[in-house]
Amino acid sequence: MATAKAAKEIKAEPLEKQLWKAACKLQKNIDAAEYKHVVLGLMFLKYISDAFGELHDRLKAGEGDLAGADPEDKDEYKAENVFFVPAEARWPHLVAHAKQPGIGTHVDAAMDAIEKENPSLKGVLPKVYARQNLDPASLGELIDLIGNIALGDAKARSADVLGHVFEYFLGEFALAEGKQAGQFYTPRSIVELLVNMLEPYKGRVFDPCCGSGGMFVQSEKFVEEHQGRINDISIYGQESNQTTWRLAKMNLAIRGIDSSQVKWNNKGSFLNDAHKDLKADFIIANPPFNVSDWSGEQLRGDARWQYGTPPAGNANFAWLQHFVYHLSPAGIAGVVLAKGALTSKTSGEGDIRKNLIAEGNLIDCIVNLPAKLFLNAQIPAALWFMNRTRNNGHPRKNEILFIDARNLGHLINRRTKELSHDDIQQIASTYHAWRNASVIPAQAGIQPYQDIKGFCASVSLERVAELDYVLTPGRYVGLPDEEDDFNFPERFTGLRAEFEAQLLEEAKLNKAIAENLAKVKI
Repeated sequence: MATAKAAKEIKAEPLEKQLWKAACKLQKNIDAAEYKHVVLGLMFLKYISDAFGELHDRLKAGEGDLAGADPEDKDEYKAENVFFVPAEARWPHLVAHAKQPGIGTHVDAAMDAIEKENPSLKGVLPKVYARQNLDPASLGELIDLIGNIALGDAKARSADVLGHVFEYFLGEFALAEGKQAGQFYTPRSIVELLVNMLEPYKGRVFDPCCGSGGMFVQSEKFVEEHQGRINDISIYGQESNQTTWRLAKMNLAIRGIDSSQVKWNNKGSFLNDAHKDLKADFIIANPPFNVSDWSGEQLRGDARWQYGTPPAGNANFAWLQHFVYHLSPAGIAGVVLAKGALTSKTSGEGDIRKNLIAEGNLIDCIVNLPAKLFLNAQIPAALWFMNRTRNNGHPRKNEILFIDARNLGHLINRRTKELSHDDIQQIASTYHAWRNASVIPAQAGIQPYQDIKGFCASVSLERVAELDYVLTPGRYVGLPDEEDDFNFPERFTGLRAEFEAQLLEEAKLNKAIAENLAKVKI
């Protein structure tokens, strides 16, 4: 009876979790940072082989408009935006060799062949399968495992299933890598929050530090979920880490998203802006926090620094102005920054923040995020929303919305939190209600905005100026009603007692160490 129950629970486990556990068993002596390219590369190969196979079968059948078509004619695939897969790279060929000791060489050769036939994939696919630390037997099992993805589904659905599993695996590899994961992955709940607040239904979506492309995937998903037209948005991106850029290209291709405008160069967006003339309708980004080696000294007179020259030792305000520079006249940006940027006055940062508010009137909303959301750093973070329309009919042009979401989120392990769907909806709906103040709520289907102590406050620019343009939400939203009776003197006395007790313990320890050292004869 217990065995049957266990079997039922295993069967009920989502496909992606089953696959992840199975893939981990095959990892052996390879670290997560390297293993992700092995697994994700194979998933991509399976995806393009499935898409090719479906069209190949239709061309072979030759029905209707496809009558007389040659299933090996590359132009037939190009016309349908399907990658051409040569015979030696097709999934059935790899499966046939999966149990052979030279399978790694076969997979590397398959990746090479695909790149030669498809110029847009040149330099994208991993060739890591013949390495000595990758056991051929484990690789063969991995091929069999990935071959079972979408088994029982129509081939037309396999891309959706593979895309979902690919995205899930990216997140799991990020958790496994921890601190190193920040180079390629922004936690899903943060991306989902940004996209739900910005609502990129139509226009150009830009991320100049795009990692593995999660912002783009979520934007397209948002449009689909709201019955929009995917072709109404176009994506532009840039990434300086070539390995991460490869992940982005595969991640987008497996979703059927055009990545032709997602560029790589090793100089990065500041020194070599790949989209110099782009004016985006939406910017969604998670730039690296507090970068000190961003080549600021080389860019002292750059045209992007409209609100002040950012310090050479910290790129935070360089990123903010880079985003502003690329916004269209009706554009809006939602970006993640280290929380220190809300208050910093170092090297003119306070003046830049003041100018963004007082001179540019660009700051729409600030969201204080919970701790432990990020895998790569414990640095507190906040979301900045900058809106070009504030001086053009914006109903809240003389106010800034502050949201303190520090108490939201839940732990998914001992070190990491994520925002729930309800958390995301609470924050996003608060912003939408505030921003749509001029719309009659009954007509818009939006509840009227109101300040909530401890959570949100709409604050006049005059009040922000009084507090010297500090943007920390906690300064403005106050304490929740249930915390209004907080006994400060009592709490202070308790903290002082704890501190004094700790000092006493340290003094005793230092005395004991000194006495022991005195006994040692040198």
